[in-house]
Amino acid sequence: MSFKFERLEVWQKAIGLSFCIHKLTRDFPKEELYILTSQIKRAADSIALNIAEGSTGQTNGEFSQFIGYALRSAIEVVSCLYLGKERRIINEDKFQELYLETEIIVRMLQALRNSLH
Repeated sequence: MSFKFERLEVWQKAIGLSFCIHKLTRDFPKEELYILTSQIKRAADSIALNIAEGSTGQTNGEFSQFIGYALRSAIEVVSCLYLGKERRIINEDKFQELYLETEIIVRMLQALRNSLH
């Protein structure tokens, strides 16, 4: 691993969450393709992408700003999970699993951002 972000456990977890979301959305109805499917996948991908972008060649202040973007994307994933559950696209077990994983990532992002100050 040659880039700083690759060593960050939170980035690794974000990549894992993105993969889980990708697998989940394969079963979404076709009418959700350009709505919830697209939104939750972009939000999940954005977590890892912002961690990576902010970590390389940035000051702590700039990195902290990108961690903020990643946090917002994680919260967006949570909101999408609720929408999927309410629309009966995501069952309760899968909702709980992904909600918990996202919650862990949010805590890790907050701790990382706090460590930069």
